[in-house]
Amino acid sequence: MRIGDIDELDKEGKSDSLISLLQPENQKALTGAEKFKNWWHYRKWYVIIGVILFGCACSLIGNALGLFTKSPDLQIAYVGKAALPQDTVSALEQIFISLAGDYNGDGEVIVQINQYTSDSQTADAETAYYQYASEITLMADISEGESYFFLMDEPQAFQQEYQVLAAPDGSCPSQADYSVADKTILWADCPLLSEAETGVYTETIAGQTVTGSNQEVLAGLYLGRRCFYTDKVSSNTEECSVLWNLLSNSCTN
Repeated sequence: MRIGDIDELDKEGKSDSLISLLQPENQKALTGAEKFKNWWHYRKWYVIIGVILFGCACSLIGNALGLFTKSPDLQIAYVGKAALPQDTVSALEQIFISLAGDYNGDGEVIVQINQYTSDSQTADAETAYYQYASEITLMADISEGESYFFLMDEPQAFQQEYQVLAAPDGSCPSQADYSVADKTILWADCPLLSEAETGVYTETIAGQTVTGSNQEVLAGLYLGRRCFYTDKVSSNTEECSVLWNLLSNSCTN
């Protein structure tokens, strides 16, 4: 077709019809739904991956801040030369769950065991490093008032070092008072503790499986409660104090 012929078509108003016939089909105006469908086809994996990464970030931050976990009703700090077997820790939690209550009203009784191990006679540099870190964490626990109860294998050494075990009335000892005779309960002397069903523990040491009675592990430990020198106190102190009185009154002398 000559240029002159196109001019004639334009005069006749037929050029628009010709352009529409020559225009590719895929250049038609798209509806809103068609635009979204096209956008989603090319970008859906970016969106899905972004949502997953955002969810992971929220989970990590929430767990770090304790937003997605319930607060414990009471906390117990174990201080000893060697860590308790995990089965023993679980048994210890169950004992105190049965004795405690839902102090914070969240619908669940939660007991948290915080383990702090320290053996000054160890010659292993790596072990000594972790024990030093454990001591620092214990000091933070005491400073922040996290644990109300302390379970110890050597209460006298603990009191000599930190002097936080409370007197029978819950008050702090005098500056010169490092005694523990009236401030601790021997596990074996407290029926509410020593007669509880705890089962056995199983752990692997140096490649060998070791089993034993959880009560035997706990029998020689001493339980005490802490006092507070400042206004920063543990959560649910009144309820924990009632539990302490229940335990101490059941003990044999």
